[in-house]
Amino acid sequence: MVAETDAKDCVNGIKSDQQTKSLKHQMKQQSKLRRDLLCKLFRCDPSQLRTLLGTDGDRDPSDFTNKIENGNSVESGISRESAPIYTDSSIFSKGTQSANPHNDYCQHFVDTGQRPQNFIRDVGLAERFDEYPKLKELIRRKDERIRETNTKPMYLKCDLREFSLKDLKCKFDVILIEPPLEEYQRTRGATNMDFWNWEEIEKLAIEDIAAQRSFVFLWCGSSEGLDLGRHCLRKWGFRRCEDICWIKTNIKNPGFSKNLESNAIFQRTKEHCLMGIKGTVRRSTDGDFIHANVDIDLIISEEPEYGSVDKPEEIFHIIEHFCLGRRRLHVFGRDTTIRPGWLTVGPGLTNSNFNADKYLKNFETPNSHLTGSTDKIESLRPKSPVPKNKSQSTVGNRPISQNRPYQQSMPRGGNNNRISTMIRR
Repeated sequence: MVAETDAKDCVNGIKSDQQTKSLKHQMKQQSKLRRDLLCKLFRCDPSQLRTLLGTDGDRDPSDFTNKIENGNSVESGISRESAPIYTDSSIFSKGTQSANPHNDYCQHFVDTGQRPQNFIRDVGLAERFDEYPKLKELIRRKDERIRETNTKPMYLKCDLREFSLKDLKCKFDVILIEPPLEEYQRTRGATNMDFWNWEEIEKLAIEDIAAQRSFVFLWCGSSEGLDLGRHCLRKWGFRRCEDICWIKTNIKNPGFSKNLESNAIFQRTKEHCLMGIKGTVRRSTDGDFIHANVDIDLIISEEPEYGSVDKPEEIFHIIEHFCLGRRRLHVFGRDTTIRPGWLTVGPGLTNSNFNADKYLKNFETPNSHLTGSTDKIESLRPKSPVPKNKSQSTVGNRPISQNRPYQQSMPRGGNNNRISTMIRR
């Protein structure tokens, strides 16, 4: 019996030693990976790394492992059985504030280059609304309505420095501007394109082609464009009302995108699209022109390949779900962004099919510049709260006398409820 117990203890001891050796090997591999990534980040030799990080006096993490392996953890007051051995990069998380180091995604980014947003679930358009059946049905019906009312795609290759936007002979409900910013040259490695500074962008005559009530969406990068983009909106006669943020994941290429900008304090992993409003548009009374609170002001998608300035397609979905105007213009578009329901202009196109007279025929009849709605969409979409002191009947958020056949009856909202936010769940 004693011999059998000794044999079991011997087997358990061998297994424990094998596990310890395996853990030690994994930790050394993690240490080597972290050291290599930091050397690439700081562009230095491994011998210079401790000096640059200011950790000359720190012990190597493997020392802690060796003490545990040799049974010498008594001096630190920790028994072999209770010693906190981590098998990932958390052993290097110096100064972590996380109670569970395994969830320290910031340290994981330092070690591997994978951004924390890579681990957010259900960000794709296909699975995002699986847990919200009512909202999913609303999106499906709105997409169906948009497809039915879209104009045929038109595009015009032109030099926007010389071309007069007035020659389009149309006032637009929505204008999406995607300028080739100088910022992309230093942050994305973009080449083979004519970059614009913000003074040149401001000179675009957007005010000449904007309808009386209209919206503009301006991609402005992640640095100086946040301020200079607002100057452009004011010059064009728009008021900033929202800021859509594109959070970029790097699941496909985690190590390459840890670039540092000379004027940046943090790692920049996002980009902004400013939204401006012109005229008086109220959520409570302009249900024929806007459907607010359908989408959110956040886009999470994969960063394009280095050298590309492509934007996420989801920005088109957000715009189309929100604004019911059919006259949509995309400035600085490319062949890859030609889309039904949009007129695309810019120097990045290879061909043209735009005909002003033919395009205007799509909007000859009264209110034909609107996509309209359906009874089902009106019953599903979020609406502004109804004030208690308002009881006048309306149809589709507008008085009955001003309404159209496709809109259903609902109480009228307050007149002082201007659109201050486009998307809030």
